[in-house]
Formats: sequence, structure tokens, C-alpha cells
Amino acid sequence: MTRRGFSIFWLPILVLAVAGCQPEEPVFYSRFLAFGTLMDLTIAGVPPDRAEQAAQALEADFLRMHESWHAWDPSPLGRVNRQLESGERFSAPASVLPLIKLGQSLSVTSNALFNPAIGHLIDLWGFHRDDPDGGRPPPAAEIEALVKKSPAMSDIEIDGLTIRSSNSAVKLDFGAFGKGYGIDLAVAHLRELGISNAIVNAGGDLRAIGSRNGVPWRIAVRHPNGTGIMGTIEISGDESVFTSGDYERYFTWKGRRYHHILDPRTGFPATDTTSVTVIHSNSTTADAAATALFVAGPEEWFEIAEKMGLTQVLLIDQPGTLHMTPAMRQRLDLVTANHRIEISPPLPPATTDR
Repeated sequence: MTRRGFSIFWLPILVLAVAGCQPEEPVFYSRFLAFGTLMDLTIAGVPPDRAEQAAQALEADFLRMHESWHAWDPSPLGRVNRQLESGERFSAPASVLPLIKLGQSLSVTSNALFNPAIGHLIDLWGFHRDDPDGGRPPPAAEIEALVKKSPAMSDIEIDGLTIRSSNSAVKLDFGAFGKGYGIDLAVAHLRELGISNAIVNAGGDLRAIGSRNGVPWRIAVRHPNGTGIMGTIEISGDESVFTSGDYERYFTWKGRRYHHILDPRTGFPATDTTSVTVIHSNSTTADAAATALFVAGPEEWFEIAEKMGLTQVLLIDQPGTLHMTPAMRQRLDLVTANHRIEISPPLPPATTDR
């Protein structure tokens, strides 16, 4: 379920416009590559040397995560996938077991629309490659054969530190929530280092904590056609903003575009949705939820959002209608008024973060 967020970008110029002529405290920026995407780190209110040390520490953290969680390259997760096929019980690496447990929990609350066990299906479509351009749809019979095997997170049995799979078709791919989990770990590390004002931005998916020297962080939401700005969102205190969209990872075959967000029920790219944006206190949940709601589509998203404990959701369907919760509508400042908008009933706040 490999995925890259498409449309959420933090724009420093927006923050500067709000800040006006207030005296500037130090603001540090760093960029590095992780999870196949550019990571942007912004830190405010600490001396440059401390910020630089923090950036180096986080870059090392993300390198270790990438090396541990890559589903196809030699890695702890790659070894787990080979052992899951055997059906035998084995000890799970400490770097992988927490994600398996989280993946099981999030799969349950999403009615299995978020399903990290469909790695073989992703492989079949060619979306495991860094650049899927030039691909073609796999034979329908092969897709059907994999779907019939119904690989699911519930097929993995956990007993202490050991696991086994009752279904040889299970192949784990953490692409649809590993980035969120990594961002949560990165924010925790920043706080351990005494940094309380920062943004960790992974290719547009981000978590922001604190503020820019007293000025709220503000991000821009790109228009779903990939050009221009749809609106802006002001970040309050500690929040994650994640988007799942159909435009950055895809290939075109015989004039038709096939994107990477696969519906585990059909084995084909999900239809009816262009993008989903979720705001949540937890990046792991936001990351998984954006994918699950994309698959759910305009008819089912509200039910899944409620089960996953979400309150702030924006789903844009293929005709361009903006489906929003009331809480998201209050947050999103649209640049233009020429949008068809459907506001859902309010979603109750979750009792606990998932």
C-alpha cells in the first residue's frame, strides 16, 4: 500500500506574512532524503548549533527506519516477509514488531480498507519500484488469484516476541503508515532533545509542534489538479496533516492512468476519490486513515472516519466535490469560493488517540 502524500506543503512565506514586523528568533531549515521522499525539518527558537545536531540525529533515525522497513530490499522487514511465507513461528525483529501491532489495530478500525498485508499485490502492480512510470496493468487473472487469497493483518498471529502467518499470501508493506510512524518517533526525539517548536515534513505529510516564535505554523493545501493553492490551514499546538492522493505515483497505459492506492477488496486502484486530507494528533493514525478513507470513497468515508476516531477530514471526489466534516471546514481557509462543498454531520472526538 505504498503511498506518497501529494498536496500538503508548509510555506514559510505564509508564516512570515502573519508574523509581520515582529523580531525574528532563529529558524533552522534542513532537508534530507528518507522513505524515497524529501524530508524537510524546520526548527524554531533554538541556537543553530543545537538545531543542526538535532537535524543530524533525525537524519540518522530516518536512515535506520528506512533500512529496517523496506519491504523488498534486504532488511529486517524483508526477512520477516520471507519467513511469513513459511507458516513457521519465528522471533520478530524489535524494529518491525511494533508496526505489525499497529497495523493490525488500524486495519480493524478501518474495516481492513487499510491493509499493510497486500505487499504481493503492490509488487504485482509494480508500485514497489521507486519509479513506476512505464508500467502496465498486470493480468486480471493474477490480480483475482491474489485477492481470493485474502491476505490480511489478522492472519498474523503474535505470541510475545514471536509471530507466524496462517496465510502464505501475506506480505507486509509499511508504505501507507511507516512514514507517519517515523514522524511520530522523530517528534518524540526532538522533544527529548529539548526542542518544542518544529515541523517534520515528509514530502508534504507533516507534524507540527509549538509555533514559530509565537506565530502559528500555517500550511498551504495545493489544488487537487496539482497546480495552484486550494486553501490554507493554521496548525494549533501539536497536529499532523496527511494526504493521500492519486497524482504523484502512477503510470499511464493506453491513455488511462493507474494510481498506486489499491483497494484490497478488488486488487485494482481505488476509484471515485481524488484525494483525502486528515488532521489528527497522531501521525501514524493520520497516515493510515488518509489511505483508508481514499479507498472508502465518498459513500463510505464517514463511517470509516468515525470508526478510526477522526474529526477533521477533507475528501475530494472525482467530480471535484469537497466532502468535509464541520471541524475541517472551520480550519480550511479556501482561496476561492467556486467549490461544490458537502458538509457531513459532526464526528465525535475520540476518547483516546489511536
